[in-house]
Amino acid sequence: MSTPKRTERVTPASSETLLTMLETLPGALFVVDDTETIVYANASAQAMLGATPEAYLGSSFWRCATPLVSIALYQAVRKTRQTRTLTEVQYVSPVTQSWLHVHLASTVGGLMLQFHQMRAPAPRQETFPQGERLCINDLDGLQTGIGLLTPEGIVLDINAVPLDDAQVRREEVIGKPLAETSWWSFAPASQERLRAAIARASRGETVRFEALVRPREGMLLSFESVITPHMDANYHVEYLVIAGIDITTRKRAERDIHALIDAIPQLVWTGRPDGYVDSYNQRWRDYTGLSTEEAQGEGWMQCTHPQDRQRVLETWQRAVQNGEPYETEQRLRHGTTGEYRWFLMQATPYTDAQGTILKYIGTCTDIHDKKRAEAELRSLIDAIPQFVWIMRPDGSAEYANSRWCDYTDMTSQQYQGDGWLQAIHPDDRQRVLAGWQSAVQAGRPYEAEQRLRNGITGDYRWFLARGAPFKDAQGTILKYFGTSTDIDEQKQAEQKIKASEENLRVLAEMVPQLVWTKRPDGQFAYTNQRWRDYTGSTLEQLQSDQWAHLQFLHPDDHKGNRAHWLHALDTGDMFEYEQRLRNAHTGEYRWFLVRAMPVRDEVGQIVKWFGTSTDIDEQKRIEEALRQSQERASVLMNSNIIGIFADEREQIVDANDTFLRMTGYTREDLCEGRINWMQMTPPEYLASTQQAHQELAAQRSVTYEKEYICKDGSRLPVLAGGVALPHSPCKRIVFVLDNSARKELEQRKDDFISMASHELRNPLTAFKMQTQLARKRLERQSHHEAATALSRVEGPVKQLERLIGELLDVSKIQAGRLEYVWETVDLDALLQDITDTMQQTHPSHTIMVRGTVGTSLIGDRDRLGQVFINLISNAIKYSPDAETVEVDLSASEDAVTVHVRDHGLGIPREQCDKIFERFYRATDPRQRAIPGLGMGLYIVAEIVKGHGGTITVDSEAGKGSTFTVTLPRKRDT
Repeated sequence: MSTPKRTERVTPASSETLLTMLETLPGALFVVDDTETIVYANASAQAMLGATPEAYLGSSFWRCATPLVSIALYQAVRKTRQTRTLTEVQYVSPVTQSWLHVHLASTVGGLMLQFHQMRAPAPRQETFPQGERLCINDLDGLQTGIGLLTPEGIVLDINAVPLDDAQVRREEVIGKPLAETSWWSFAPASQERLRAAIARASRGETVRFEALVRPREGMLLSFESVITPHMDANYHVEYLVIAGIDITTRKRAERDIHALIDAIPQLVWTGRPDGYVDSYNQRWRDYTGLSTEEAQGEGWMQCTHPQDRQRVLETWQRAVQNGEPYETEQRLRHGTTGEYRWFLMQATPYTDAQGTILKYIGTCTDIHDKKRAEAELRSLIDAIPQFVWIMRPDGSAEYANSRWCDYTDMTSQQYQGDGWLQAIHPDDRQRVLAGWQSAVQAGRPYEAEQRLRNGITGDYRWFLARGAPFKDAQGTILKYFGTSTDIDEQKQAEQKIKASEENLRVLAEMVPQLVWTKRPDGQFAYTNQRWRDYTGSTLEQLQSDQWAHLQFLHPDDHKGNRAHWLHALDTGDMFEYEQRLRNAHTGEYRWFLVRAMPVRDEVGQIVKWFGTSTDIDEQKRIEEALRQSQERASVLMNSNIIGIFADEREQIVDANDTFLRMTGYTREDLCEGRINWMQMTPPEYLASTQQAHQELAAQRSVTYEKEYICKDGSRLPVLAGGVALPHSPCKRIVFVLDNSARKELEQRKDDFISMASHELRNPLTAFKMQTQLARKRLERQSHHEAATALSRVEGPVKQLERLIGELLDVSKIQAGRLEYVWETVDLDALLQDITDTMQQTHPSHTIMVRGTVGTSLIGDRDRLGQVFINLISNAIKYSPDAETVEVDLSASEDAVTVHVRDHGLGIPREQCDKIFERFYRATDPRQRAIPGLGMGLYIVAEIVKGHGGTITVDSEAGKGSTFTVTLPRKRDT
């Protein structure tokens, strides 16, 4: 018989007793329901919160109990609700920084939490694992805002960085929805973006987004935020971690970059690190007719030629995946005309200091004309009476001329990629392909024998295939150019030689080559007389050692010869190597092509090696000279900087595209004879141009500056260099560089110098006068120490005054306004005054004056004094270890001469012609350590020139310099 279950009722008396018991419990006690709303708090809880029951009863625990909120408590609450078991946890309150010990128990419809304050952490194992706790205080040192949120977006904890920015306390934020804090509440758009991100993260998704935040009034920042869900053991979202970094500077820099990109005279675009192309400059948009929004992502593919799309996209994706620069060629459609033009696409990853890619910046360079030139080159190749082929840097086939295609009966498209292998004999394919791939990987020339099938008859013939890499100035391989030479008859001859040893010997002695045979192990068995005569060796000497022949090779070729022979002996492949052999009579090394074929018996065993050494020294020299000549010519003619034209007398008969672009003429104008350099030359430059041409006829080369009148009537300043053809004096080649940028820069610099020197002179004069007045006043008041200190200021002021004077002189010289006061000048007296004064101010050197002029001349006394003060001052300054400076005077019937000589540092001879240039200073470190701006000698030269005189320098580094000034006694009027 079962006992009926007893049901007890809670009476008002028992309820009061329960409340009394709860009030007397030690610590703060909270009872929350399943929604974590506070339904009861005892008096200790009220005291801990510092609030009345009306302020928190019926409200969310996390929003009202701010001093108690932490991620550790939040995790403990979730654990108690899930396991329905007693749980306890201890932690430091993020708000009060006091230790709390909490007991949590499940109740009907909710939880009971009992808090105790502690002095120190309890020395026992926590019920809640330490590894599951995240201490936000550990992240205060990071310059990143980090917060912990409930899945609903309520702040559980936050580090100091965002609090400092907003100037708020932690307790003002914890327990509140993050979207309602000051950072986000100012803008509904930012709030909605945050709420949407929290909603996605609470479903287990990591969310990254950008938004504007306002920590406080007047502070608006761009932030990149990431919300990451933290999962419990059952893969449920336990809480959210939000981290935000200030990207305001980066966003501002991106705006600046986009403004700069729009100013670049080229098609420019940018992409994100993940490969998403996000912006284009105005020139790109104008060309393609697409807006930025239409072209973003992969939208740019719609203006790419359909045949190029897959290849270009794969290349771009591969570059992004590997973090490498991007480069490819493709056709872009013009948005207005619909025409496709070839462009070279290039992009470089832009990284921060840590190497993280921030952006890809790319350009599109029009290479349509270059591609057209390549097509013309292929037409030329088709005319060559030989099989010619072109390979890409990766080893894939690009082009074969018509003779190759006619022989193999393959189209150019069938040849491309790996299609060319179909024409190779099946027994040769693997060997040929391996040899070709090895050459491509090593970036070296390729040579191999192979059998090619005649596409019409089906017969195979032996060909010698040879290819060489073509590189740019940086050594990067651009293409491989190769030829295939029919050697079938040579192969048949080799087979006949194999059949008869006697015939082999007779032939070996008759051919104009070095011929030899080796045993299967590589030991010499025979050499013809030519071999022995050239090397000065006997067969017995060679048979003493397998590698005895190395003594006749150039030392740099030993390693390669040995490696190739070992490979041939191991594999049975043909031996082929280019090496240098020493002539025993002259000691000279010459290039030889050494080739050896294995001779096999009926069962395929090698019985001997038959080899020849063919003198290719002249061929190597011709090939190298031709290659260098072709490279130089190609670089010059394809230059987009240097204009080039050829003329006969006054008529320009040929010109590159750069010259036509610079002057505005077209190739049609050129073909119809409408370009005449005489008509293009302004009248003021005609005499100097004709003089340059006269010098060209005598010297074969000349360089000069001039201007051209362009087709539209504008003027183009240029630096021209002419070369006369040796067998046609009336024909010239002229190289032209656009000089307008330098001319404009010089004019700006002159304007600035003029303005700056005038602006500095007036305040400096006033400062100098005030200093002198103050010093005199102090002297009258017997403040001698102060007056002495103030007088020291006058020295630097005088130096600055001299510097400004030189700047003014330079400005006047450039403007042609340097004035002279002409008078009779006693040069002896002038130099005596200068040397006496400088001797007092420079006691370290003895200034020796020898000779006299004994006459006067017409000149500007002050300007001439400026010349000799500068020269003597320089002589003292640049001879710190010497003791004397010598001034020699002499006169002739027409002129007077002054030599200023020092025994100092000297000037390298190659720099002597440059020291009179404006702002030029010698490059020697000891000379550059001596202060100066390089204006003095320029001014000196101009003053001497203004007096109708000359100035020269004779110097040798380490031995001193002699400056010679020659002035006419009578000035031409």
